[in-house]
Amino acid sequence: MKLLSREQIETLAKFKSENYFTTSFYLDSSKNRMTKKEIQLSFKNLLNNGKIRLDTMSLPKIKKESLCRDLDKIKKYCDQYLPAYNDVGLSIFSCSGKNFWQVFNLVKSPRNMIVFDHNPYVRPLSAILDEYHRICILILDRKKAKWYKLYMGEISQLESMDGNVPSRTKEGGWEGYSSKRIERHLASRLHEFFKKAAKKTFQLMEKNKFQWLFIGCKDEDYQILEPLLHPYLEQRLKSRIKAKPGDSRDKILKEALELKNKLKKEEKENIVKSFINELEKGGLATSGIKKTLRKLNRGEVQALLVTRHFSKPGKVCPKCCFLFADEKVCPACMISTDPVVDVIDEAVAAALNSSSVVNHINPPSRLDRYGGIGAFLRYKT
Repeated sequence: MKLLSREQIETLAKFKSENYFTTSFYLDSSKNRMTKKEIQLSFKNLLNNGKIRLDTMSLPKIKKESLCRDLDKIKKYCDQYLPAYNDVGLSIFSCSGKNFWQVFNLVKSPRNMIVFDHNPYVRPLSAILDEYHRICILILDRKKAKWYKLYMGEISQLESMDGNVPSRTKEGGWEGYSSKRIERHLASRLHEFFKKAAKKTFQLMEKNKFQWLFIGCKDEDYQILEPLLHPYLEQRLKSRIKAKPGDSRDKILKEALELKNKLKKEEKENIVKSFINELEKGGLATSGIKKTLRKLNRGEVQALLVTRHFSKPGKVCPKCCFLFADEKVCPACMISTDPVVDVIDEAVAAALNSSSVVNHINPPSRLDRYGGIGAFLRYKT
């Protein structure tokens, strides 16, 4: 199954097993950087390291046997499918004791890792999705309009519409009277064509749940199109591109990806800047592991910010599932907490399950000065 949506991660994050651990397996399988032999060697080394680590873990027999079966199933699956595997990343989640098995084909290479923990390790999946937006691209001129869908580095054409509005007319008639009348007629036709294009764009944006809109057209055409855009489109219009309807799909993809990466970088920088401004004025923001986890436990987090690859062991209450940095006893339930491999990953999963936004920030950034983790808050107590 290809990783495509937040809903897939939310479903995975909800899987829990009280009696067994879950094995989370991530493999970089990019053939652009490695040969098949190198990928196979990475897989074998990763699996061997997982087995060595499992042998040293002090676990009840039933949990250890389930994890051993997980590794056997992962080996069997990779032995069968890895030689012909064409995606750049692979993730597998297995809990044999609960007959749970989930495979995701990834569009971005993850770091090689095997994690044994109570829940699936979903943070790398969330980080991958955080890099992508569903983008609608409208490219038009007087003769044609084309719509493209761009998501996860792939582009496909959705619709096209013919306009066939000539750009020039010959002068004719007494004092150019006929020419002026024709120009007004052509201007009316062009306005109507662009009006239809704007309406079609609105329909496609709603139907496909696009987050961003790119528009490619000449400046003089954009002056006609802009007043026709619905406010819904204006809010999602991120930028204009130089592409023309006659350009190849590869050329449009290259230009759109360059623009997307530039805008994404600016977006993250602005998020961190807004977060720090809110924090320093004592507004609706908090920082640091302990404070952020406390707010997350109370359901106050609107958007979580985490530094990419930043991890830290922590604690979780087995009853209420509250997360802690180092609490040995849950203050709410007054029972002993369980250790977790990465409490940052648990925080990401908790945020996803509570419909909070998760922003993965590339280091180095100003977020590092505030503990590598923080949050915008819904309200303040």
